[in-house]
Amino acid sequence: MLHKCSLAALVVAAELVLMIGTAAAFDDSKYPDWSGQWRRPSGVGTQWDQTKRPGLAQQAPLIPEYQARLEASIADQARGGQGDDARVSCITAGMPRIMTGTRPFELVVLPAVTYVYGEGNMPRRIYTDGRSFPTDEEPGYMGYSIGKWIDEDGDGKYDVLEVETRNFKGPRTYENSGMLLHDDNAVSSRSGFSSTRPTPTSCASRSRRLIVR
Repeated sequence: MLHKCSLAALVVAAELVLMIGTAAAFDDSKYPDWSGQWRRPSGVGTQWDQTKRPGLAQQAPLIPEYQARLEASIADQARGGQGDDARVSCITAGMPRIMTGTRPFELVVLPAVTYVYGEGNMPRRIYTDGRSFPTDEEPGYMGYSIGKWIDEDGDGKYDVLEVETRNFKGPRTYENSGMLLHDDNAVSSRSGFSSTRPTPTSCASRSRRLIVR
């Protein structure tokens, strides 16, 4: 019979071998170096259209119900209220708002998953291991993200991480004006990270289907 200490040593050794094998299989030279802290440049806001002010000036193509709710939210804020901005209750901003870089965030690239760690936000996981979207996953503010690495210029190195995110829960807003995503959360968000387009706007996420006319 193996002594407990010997058995423990074998387990540790096996884990080390597995870690070394995984590290050897991960050729990080194929992936972009996105290390460090990501921030918005000075003078760049968190609204989606940087050429327009937040709120009504964004001229978002909302259906009448959500246009009226946005106007009511802004009016309430003008009176000193909080409107529909869910962040005042200290819940996470969720997707896609976290990708506006309201606070600094970090990207950690691994073979099967890329992590987005944001200050004051829950971590976002972008799976790149070829999986499909689950059918029984509990919805979350960050949704469920699956990404695909792309070599845009054919030099053998990845330049772009294309991401699709589903399975949201709410409430979630685009910005602090209280511009809401649909209550049913039935949206699919596409986002991208690019090493060839280095400004934070390349990290912005935009929804394919939401509350448009």
